[in-house]
Amino acid sequence: MDFEHPDLHRWLEESSDEALDALPYGVIGLASDGAMERYNAFESKLSGMSAARVLNRHFFTEVAPCTNNFMVAQRFEDLAALDETLPYVFTLKMRPRKVTLRLLRSPDARRMYILVRERA
Repeated sequence: MDFEHPDLHRWLEESSDEALDALPYGVIGLASDGAMERYNAFESKLSGMSAARVLNRHFFTEVAPCTNNFMVAQRFEDLAALDETLPYVFTLKMRPRKVTLRLLRSPDARRMYILVRERA
């Protein structure tokens, strides 16, 4: 499924972990409280953090506190419906990693998603 697909949020909710692992970009699925529930192989490889290390932990405060700001975490808190794409740089425990994030939240979906695509 393409990173920009307009119905990607629904597809992510309905897909198996194996389908997420086949994607060429990172997928982070969060419960409404920010706990990590889904994490694909692509993101695990690029971040250097295994699923066992991050699942069920709070993404914004425990796993990636560099996203606990107005650009990422605050958008999820403020908006019941969200589909935004933005350039970003991950900086925690690694060399700076330039990425494009797609933030997805829908009032009728169980999870929120952060999609991560590498950029030069």
